[in-house]
Amino acid sequence: MRSLKQQILILLLGSLVLMATSFLVVLGLYMKDRAVTAAIIKVKADLATCEEIINKTYPGAWSEQEGNLYKGNAKISLNNDLVDHLSSLTGDTVTLFLGDTRVATTIRGSNGERAIGTKVSNNVIQTVLKDGQTYVGEANVVGQWHQTGYVPLRAENGKIIGIFYAGISHAYEQEIITRSLITMVELGLALTVLIVLLTWFFLKKVIISPLHNIMLGTRDVATGHLTEKVKISGAKEIGELEDAFNQMVEQIQSLTEEINRVTSNNPVNGTEVKQTFTPGYMPMPSLNLVGNIGEAELPKGLHQATLGQIVQFLQVNRRPLSAEEVAEGVKLTRVTVRRYLEFLEHSGALKSEQKYGTVGRPVKLFIPL
Repeated sequence: MRSLKQQILILLLGSLVLMATSFLVVLGLYMKDRAVTAAIIKVKADLATCEEIINKTYPGAWSEQEGNLYKGNAKISLNNDLVDHLSSLTGDTVTLFLGDTRVATTIRGSNGERAIGTKVSNNVIQTVLKDGQTYVGEANVVGQWHQTGYVPLRAENGKIIGIFYAGISHAYEQEIITRSLITMVELGLALTVLIVLLTWFFLKKVIISPLHNIMLGTRDVATGHLTEKVKISGAKEIGELEDAFNQMVEQIQSLTEEINRVTSNNPVNGTEVKQTFTPGYMPMPSLNLVGNIGEAELPKGLHQATLGQIVQFLQVNRRPLSAEEVAEGVKLTRVTVRRYLEFLEHSGALKSEQKYGTVGRPVKLFIPL
């Protein structure tokens, strides 16, 4: 069975991976739509820009002379410098058609040569050459899909004699989208690692470490070595678990003390059991001399180090104190502290008196001598 740490880590990583995957899918679809919209806007702007450059560079009307496309007196057919210049300015593929045939283009075929002499797609022929309208949208350009724009070229008499084209390949769009997604993935991974580390630190501090401390406390109870309260900080539920555990410890120690008291007052196999406090021990005249008590002189279950800790606290706070106040001060359980205080009272280093309040049971106060 997996530990709680492993289950929380798996749940955390699984949630983050699912969230990141969903985010990237939605982002990819969104970017694709935005890329298409942006490409259409760019194609329209590039068509207008290129037409303006051509008109200023080559004044005059479009015409067909001896099977070639002219602009004014300039021959445009096979004018690679023109299409390459327009392509470098816009980043688009650029083509000039005479009728439906490419006569100057940056488009290249499968052999790497310029696709001179190839035809425009049929849907463009209908829209541009026959209907005389501008075509903007997807089109198959020499076997590759592009986001395209086609405008008719008109002779001086208004007759349509060719087409000007500018377009962006889908491969280029896809490259931009892929590059953007890779950047987002890298940023997302860095952010995910940061979130995992912060969340793991938080879970370890607030849940795992407190539960581990309580687990160690249960082992101490099982072996009979618990003398201090379990002190943890965490969420409200963890705090309630801490209180419940400490109450259980006090009840167990109270029950153990009661059993010891009962067995000490009854013969076992004909032999009397020693009393809770060592018989014959001489009362101490003051709290300051308690530190002289050796480990061997203490009753069973009491330890010199713990006694010294309680005595030091009483010396610093020389006033009537309840067992609960001392327990809070030295970070021990109330039942454990009460055994030491009763021993000190029996030894003559403390005296006790009952303090009666308006409500509830009276509180036993221990007064240093």
